[in-house]
Amino acid sequence: MITPSVSGLRADLAFIAHWVTPASRVLDLGCGDGAMLEYLQRQKQCTGYGVEIDDEKIPRCVQRDVHVIQQNLEDGLAMFADNAFDTVLCLSALQMMKHVEETLRDIARVGREAIVSFPNFAHWPHRLSLLMGRMPISESLPFQWYDTPNLRCATISDFEDLSREVGLEVIDFVALSEEGDPVSFLPHWRGSLAVFRLRKR
Repeated sequence: MITPSVSGLRADLAFIAHWVTPASRVLDLGCGDGAMLEYLQRQKQCTGYGVEIDDEKIPRCVQRDVHVIQQNLEDGLAMFADNAFDTVLCLSALQMMKHVEETLRDIARVGREAIVSFPNFAHWPHRLSLLMGRMPISESLPFQWYDTPNLRCATISDFEDLSREVGLEVIDFVALSEEGDPVSFLPHWRGSLAVFRLRKR
């Protein structure tokens, strides 16, 4: 059972937590304030590191006893050896990367498995906004077009294709509604957030 402090932060965290094996080594890319790693350390006895660039979030990670490295993900993961981690998390951060393919290849190199989440640009309200001549704004894409940190707009099918190209296969997948509920019927249309569990082929 996910504690409220974790499930209340973001809908994908509840699903991600049960995909992480207890006592495993975890790397959390774009770890934010460290809430996910803190939960995994306390509740599942995991160890590992977070990587975060935001000056304001680093002290919160330290307060949570999360080992955090301050670095831009665009600089790569050269400081980590191949297969250094059991699971690499990249939660709602990949769409902010300039070099998505290189980042995903690096994730595949340093981790045996990966869990990646991102806003599904093919969500039906997004499509409707585009048909009406406007860039979409939603829970998963909350920014105006001129101030968004999101550099890439992907669909579920797009990400599946890229995963195969970089040598990853999908172990599990869930599409979530804006309320955080799993979407089984027409997930490519009705899912606001896509969450993938991947491993090397």
